[in-house]
Amino acid sequence: MLDDLGQALASDLGENALYVHLDVTSEDDWNAAVATTIERFGPPTVLVNNAGITQHRTIDQMVKEDLLNILSVNVVGPWLGTKAVFDPMRRAGGGSIINIGSTNSGRGEAGGTGYTTSKHALAGLTKSSSIEFGPFGIRVNHVLPGGIKTPMSATSGSWYGAGVLDTNPIEWALPLRRWGRPEEIAYLVLFLASDESSYSTGSEFTADGGMTVDHPGRPARAWVEHREALLAEQNAAVALSGRPPSE
Repeated sequence: MLDDLGQALASDLGENALYVHLDVTSEDDWNAAVATTIERFGPPTVLVNNAGITQHRTIDQMVKEDLLNILSVNVVGPWLGTKAVFDPMRRAGGGSIINIGSTNSGRGEAGGTGYTTSKHALAGLTKSSSIEFGPFGIRVNHVLPGGIKTPMSATSGSWYGAGVLDTNPIEWALPLRRWGRPEEIAYLVLFLASDESSYSTGSEFTADGGMTVDHPGRPARAWVEHREALLAEQNAAVALSGRPPSE
């Protein structure tokens, strides 16, 4: 779907860039991508697990396939990638793996059980693999972005409210008073990929404009509407039964 864009970008970057189609949920694709990398550039010394998807829907609105789809991309994908690069990275003498998580890696979110569960799992993958890989000179770290203005964030409009990224960032508990830019996360990833971060592993690096030092933001419109509808239904049933209504 994005192969043409990937090929065009690699062409613009020149001979030191190569685009390879990769379905992160496919172990065969991972193995092929790593083999191609070794053939063209030598053993990989940096891996950034950045692929991710999200869905805003409460548990009662989800089906099992929704959860499995999210976990397949957000958890199985990084696990497969980490596994695929371990041996060549170890033989190369070490390297750096950077997992892109979320501020949801350390908190909850109504309507985000699938996404938030996957990001908590990614935190576990980061910490556990950092222990296993450390003796071989491979560092594994976890970046937690939040409040970043991206196309995926824009898809949250139906959940949080139309024009979510056009609203005043101050309303969303952002002490820096603005939305973050993707390149601001890229600079942090570059630091973790470099030897400048040589003593950091198994660690979390938050880049959220200060969002998580305050409350996470106003409740999502869709969650408030869904919650109130369910409470009204519940209280109507309770009224018929004669029991006290919910607070």
